[in-house]
Amino acid sequence: MKYLVLVPDGAGDEKIASLGDKTPLEVAKIDNINKLAQKGEVGMVKTIPFGIAPGSDAANLSVMGYDPSVYLTGRSPLEAASMGIKMADTDVAFRTNLVTLEGEGDYEDLIILDHSSGDITSEEAKVLIEAVDEKFGTDTIHFYPGVSYRHAMIVNNGSTSYELTPPHDVLTKRVGDHLPKGEGSEFIKNIMKESYEFLSNHPINKDRVKRGLNPANSLWIWGQGKKPSLSSFYNKYKINGSTISAVDLIKGIGICAGLDSIDVVGATGTLHTNFDGKAQAAINEYKAGKDFVYLHLEAPDECSHQGDLEGKIKSLELIDEKVLKPVVAYLDSTLEDYKVLIVPDHRTPLEIRTHSSTPVPFVIFDSKNANTNVDPEKSFCEKAGEKGKYFDNGYELADYFFQKK
Repeated sequence: MKYLVLVPDGAGDEKIASLGDKTPLEVAKIDNINKLAQKGEVGMVKTIPFGIAPGSDAANLSVMGYDPSVYLTGRSPLEAASMGIKMADTDVAFRTNLVTLEGEGDYEDLIILDHSSGDITSEEAKVLIEAVDEKFGTDTIHFYPGVSYRHAMIVNNGSTSYELTPPHDVLTKRVGDHLPKGEGSEFIKNIMKESYEFLSNHPINKDRVKRGLNPANSLWIWGQGKKPSLSSFYNKYKINGSTISAVDLIKGIGICAGLDSIDVVGATGTLHTNFDGKAQAAINEYKAGKDFVYLHLEAPDECSHQGDLEGKIKSLELIDEKVLKPVVAYLDSTLEDYKVLIVPDHRTPLEIRTHSSTPVPFVIFDSKNANTNVDPEKSFCEKAGEKGKYFDNGYELADYFFQKK
C-alpha cells in the first residue's frame, strides 16, 4: 500500500460575497480532487487544539499524527532542524522574517505592509541575513539564512517567555502596537528597530526599490522555541516516507520525525513554485521504494496572506492539475493499492489574511475500497465536509488514514 498526504496550505476559507457566498474551494476547478471525493470519503477535522495559536507548526504536526499539545515546542526550532542548525538543549530559536514596513516618523509609527518582502529571493535574502549577523550577531546571538523571507536567530541560553507576534497576523497594523513584550525582551525589540535603518540603506534594498519591489527593510522576530523531540514516524505507522515542501517548517517536522526531506529546484512556496517538479519528486520517491509522501503546497496560504483571491483560486487549480493528477496517474499505473488524503493544515480566510482555528475539510480516497457508486454531492470543500465524518482532534485523522488501531 502506498500513501499520499497532499496539503494545500491554507486552502480552507469562509464564504465570500463576490463568489456568490461560496468559498474558493467551491468555485475552483479542481475536478481531479473532486473525482476522488466522489468515490471516497469527505469530512471535517479540527487541526488546531483549543488554547493553541493557529500556526502552521501546530496544524502540520496534527496532520502528520502528532498531538501539538504534547509535541509543539515552538515554530522556529522545527525550521532550524531543516536548516541543519545544531541546537543545544539550552538554545532558543526564533523565526526571523524579512518584512516590509512603510510610513514616516518613528519606527513605532510605521505600518507592517508585507510579511514576505515581496517574496524576496533566497539569494538576496542570504546576503542580507549574513550582513545582519555581522552587524547584530554576538557570542550568544547568531543569525542563519533560510528560504526567501524565512530565517532564524539562535540565542544561547535563551528564554521562551516573551510575547512575540507573527507579522502575518498584523498586516497593515501599526508596528508599535505589536512589538515584543515580557521581561528581558528589550534586546529583541532593539534589534528589530535598529535593523530598519540598517536594512533600508543596504544596496540590495535600494535596488529593490528602484525595481518597484518591496524592500526587506526590517527584521521581525517571533516563533520562539527550544529543541524539539518527536517520536519516530516509522515507529508510529510502520511505513517509511518523505516530505516535499519549500517551507523549512515542514521539512523540519519531517526530519525530526525521521522522514527524508526532498528539495525541489524552483520550489518557492508561492503561486510561482515548481508544481511540476514537486509532482515528479513525489513520483520519484515512490519509485525509490518509499511508502508515503507528505506533499505540502504553500501557495494558497501565501495568496491568502496577500489578500489575493484570484491567486488563491488559481493556486488550487494548479495543485489539482499539475500535482495531484500526475501523482495519482502514476499510482494507478503501478497497479498497487494506494490511499490519498487531501487536507489543508488550517484555514487562511482572505477576509482576515491570517490563520484561523476553524475546522477544515478533508478527502480520503482508498483505491482498494473505492465506492463504485459516484456521489456527485461529495466534493473537496467546507460545505460538503460538514456532512461527513468529524475529527475533533486533528492527529486522530492520521491514525484513521493509516489505520492505526
